[in-house]
Order: sequence, then C-alpha cells, then structure tokens
Amino acid sequence: MHGERKIVSPEGRRGFTSTMGHALAALRAAALLVVLTGCGATPSPPPPAPAAAPTTASPSTTRSTETSQATGVPSGTEAPTATEEVAGTVVRFSANGTAVDVTIGADTPAARDFLSMLPLTLTLEELGGREKISYLPRELNHAGSPGSDPENGDLIYFIPWGNLGFYYNAAGIEYSDLTLHIGTYDATVEQLDLLEGDDVVVQRVR
Repeated sequence: MHGERKIVSPEGRRGFTSTMGHALAALRAAALLVVLTGCGATPSPPPPAPAAAPTTASPSTTRSTETSQATGVPSGTEAPTATEEVAGTVVRFSANGTAVDVTIGADTPAARDFLSMLPLTLTLEELGGREKISYLPRELNHAGSPGSDPENGDLIYFIPWGNLGFYYNAAGIEYSDLTLHIGTYDATVEQLDLLEGDDVVVQRVR
C-alpha cells in the first residue's frame, strides 16, 4: 500500500520559486554588506619599533681610557713617520716623582718600533747587579738593527727575552748581535732604584 501522492499546481510552484528567489537575494545583500564593512574598517596601527640597544664600550676600550685618565698620558700611539728622524728623540721614564730621560741613539728599526709603542706603562726590576730591566708588551720588530757592546748609561733591547735594560754596571759585557742599542741616559743607580717596583710611565717628551 502506498500513500496518496500530492499534486502541486503550477501556481504553487511559482510561489515556491519566488520565495526562494527572495531568500537568495537577501543572502547576497548580507554578503555584500560584510565585504563593504570590512573594506571601510580602520586598519590597526603597526606595533612600535623596538628600542635601540644602548651602545656599550668594549672592555679593551674601557681599560685604555681608564689607563690614560689614571696616568695622564695621552691616548694613542706616537709612531714616527717614515721620513721623521728619530735619533735624538727624548723618552721619559717616570715614577714616584722621579724621571729618567733617554735619548734615542741611531735610527734603527728597533728604535722606531719602540717609539711606535709609546705611551705605555712598564715595571722595572733588578737583574744581577748590572741593570734594571723591563719587559715590553710584545717583541720589537728589530730586523736589520745592529748589535752592540753595551756601556754604563745605555738603554738596550735584549732580543731573546724581549726586555729593555738600563745598564749601570756593564763591566765585562761584550759585543752581541742579540743586544740592541736603543739610547743613552744620565742617572744614578739611586734614581733607577726609585723607578723599581712601581708603574713607570714611558712617553716621548721631545
């Protein structure tokens, strides 16, 4: 047994189609309203840019500045130019209110490289009742520099140890290619003693 089939008249179908048409039109209008609303919306502001990190001086720069302020020595090097005559340049070693001036001798690669390191701070110590020595921060570029036969009052550079030496008792010391003459000084042993064991500021004075 089957149920009775209903027959829809043409007028009923037209009414249904009209109703569906109105519904679709309403949906299209709503969609268009959403699109227009989205286009007219105010964009959100961009996030603020991150703050720049503060500039911090490197440790080496800080140490250099502190050293210059503590000693009163101007920062930077005093390297002689290629055409500058270095013979006769005066270098002062000072500490504890005492100053010992060294006059540079011959214009040699070792003497020029020593001057290029200034200003600097060193410490002096006694060696064998003959000289006061001080170790440089690095080896000198000495290629082509002649050896010497040191005398009292000489400032020398000893290649194997990389040190300066104020000779005050050079008796019996012979010529050596490893002992380079840097300059001469005029001071007593007592004055050299006052430079020993403390920070010695080394700088060109003329």
